Amino acid sequence: MADGAAAKRSLGKLVVLAGVAGLAAGVGVLYMTGAFSGNRGVAAECRAAAAVAERLVPHARGEVAAFLVERSPTLVPNLTFRNIEGRELRLDTFRGRTVLLNLWATWCAPCRHEMPALDRLQATLGGPAFEVVAVSIDLGAADKPRAFYTETGIQRLAFFQDPSGRVFQELRAVGRAVGMPTTLLLDPAGCILGHLSGPAEWSSDDALRLVRTVLPGA
Repeated sequence: MADGAAAKRSLGKLVVLAGVAGLAAGVGVLYMTGAFSGNRGVAAECRAAAAVAERLVPHARGEVAAFLVERSPTLVPNLTFRNIEGRELRLDTFRGRTVLLNLWATWCAPCRHEMPALDRLQATLGGPAFEVVAVSIDLGAADKPRAFYTETGIQRLAFFQDPSGRVFQELRAVGRAVGMPTTLLLDPAGCILGHLSGPAEWSSDDALRLVRTVLPGA
């Protein structure tokens, strides 16, 4: 009986180990299939973006190692938000330039931490070819996020807000927002080249190399 019980315990351990190994293999497969795999299935308007996205792969490392390059670039939803005067804008206002779209909020500690780095990134690379578009999703009045700009000395980032929070919901609906902060890198046609969930040091050498890879003259 003792030998039989021991054999059952050993068999049970083998089953558990096999299950863990199978789960690990499944995660590995999921990771590999989620990585960049060329331009199969790419929307016609974003076919050129597939080759650009491929150039990003070796630069998603270090401070931006969590950046996920799109395997099949698609158009970003034409999001709506407001500028500092409260005037409504659509994301396609920025067509013609590369955009780093960032969703943040004052109640999000990691967002608050990375905003100065985004401000420095805009100071370094911002211009006719590139802009950091940081959109606050603080609900209601703009007083709180605008006060945060003043308190932290944000000077280069233009102020944008979506007081309804719809921009986050629209990006979540297409699988590009799961938490805060959320950042997307868009080409001049509005195609998503890659995205990152969570904070990053956007003024680091790693981040600058990543962004410069897709700018004119790179």
